[in-house]
Amino acid sequence: MSGRLAFAATVIEWRGPAPYFYAPIPRTEAEAIRRTAKHVSYGWGVIPVAAEIGGVRFTTSLFPKDGTYLLPLKAEVRRRCDVTAGDEVQVTMTVAAR
Repeated sequence: MSGRLAFAATVIEWRGPAPYFYAPIPRTEAEAIRRTAKHVSYGWGVIPVAAEIGGVRFTTSLFPKDGTYLLPLKAEVRRRCDVTAGDEVQVTMTVAAR
């Protein structure tokens, strides 16, 4: 994969000991990420990325889930973007080299 990915995603909440929020990666983009995973993953299929939502830039790591990946949205990112579960977000993202 080269360059940036741009996509729309609906924010989901995953309940656990603490709630977690994610932007699921569309399957078409997930396939491009999967092809580079072995070169950038640092274990358990986790992939480092630089992302931007609503002008807010952040770094995080994608988690593999059900044939795609989940982009974690930390509380600070959600607050600055003013998003929560059910909101659609426009994401630009670049897979980072390790």
